[in-house]
Amino acid sequence: MNAPAPGVYIGRFAPSPTGPLHAGSLVAALASWLDARAHGGRWLVRIEDVDTPRCVPGADQVILGQLAALGLVADEPPVYQSQRGPLYQAALGALVARNLAYPCACTRADIAQANAALGLLKPRHGELVYPGTCRPENGGLRGRAPRAWRLRVPHGSTARWDWHDRRLGAQTQALDSTVGDFVIRRADGLWAYQLAVVVDDAEQHITHVVRGEDLADNTPRQQWLQQCLGVPTPSYLHTPLVVDAHGEKLSKQHGAPAVQASRALSELRRAGQSLGIEVAADSVEGWLKSATLYRFPD
Repeated sequence: MNAPAPGVYIGRFAPSPTGPLHAGSLVAALASWLDARAHGGRWLVRIEDVDTPRCVPGADQVILGQLAALGLVADEPPVYQSQRGPLYQAALGALVARNLAYPCACTRADIAQANAALGLLKPRHGELVYPGTCRPENGGLRGRAPRAWRLRVPHGSTARWDWHDRRLGAQTQALDSTVGDFVIRRADGLWAYQLAVVVDDAEQHITHVVRGEDLADNTPRQQWLQQCLGVPTPSYLHTPLVVDAHGEKLSKQHGAPAVQASRALSELRRAGQSLGIEVAADSVEGWLKSATLYRFPD
């Protein structure tokens, strides 16, 4: 894709085709569309189907149909991660050549055992911290077969990652003690989300990422990977989560009901309320036109 002119806003919505849009994913889609329109920019849709075992056949077309019914139409045809493997392979090759990525033979059980030996417990909704077992300087694979590829993260005094979110403000994360060296190609041969999203955002010249707050803790990893690959870092805004009656995030895995395209205006109003947008309009077109006047923090 050709580089845009300086100062051009390019945003994106990147759903996984594991089922139809629900109220939570609609909030992210609407926010990213509105932010692009408010800045006079372009809005793209990327189907994140790199995790093929979780994808539902036909879900991509359902999602695109829902977006169209809601008036959220992309400025270019959607791209599919499953068709972009050569881009990811090139990025992995560049990282390996610079000794920033290495093969790993550890299973989840190995990592859990290593964490337990260090007195580390897996946080709720969190993940195990990789202790660097297969780093070359720690002995490498030790004769075991490689399973995945991992990206090195800074350790010690350079591990603290500070970044700014347009809605959440100043954020920080210690990459070494919170995440550790993370997977960029999985043991099953599939490309990891972290690598795919960074490569795609760079290749599509994304300048602004607007997405759900549940993805905020991924941002330091992605910004570190952007730095390793020498690509630009977009601006980030993470939207409020939509939760159920028990305070849990709405998700497809837990049966969140699908957005009803036949009730487009009502669905937009409800999503707008989650973003603090109250608009009086009696049509989808009128609602979107008025809502575009709303500006998120810069």
